[in-house]
Amino acid sequence: MAKKKAEARDYVWLQCSETGDLNYRTQVNVKGGLPEKLKAGLRKYSPRLQRHTVHKIKRK
Repeated sequence: MAKKKAEARDYVWLQCSETGDLNYRTQVNVKGGLPEKLKAGLRKYSPRLQRHTVHKIKRK
């Protein structure tokens, strides 16, 4: 059972929209499609700029 649950999730990187750095790696549920919140981007901390910026999903 745990095997099927793991297949429904996928690892993605969050890329800073200003610097292009791949700062975060997270799991998303791919079974039901991506939520609109993730498509638009998340506000996360960018260490290079030392402030919060919009990060968008990037699949490697």
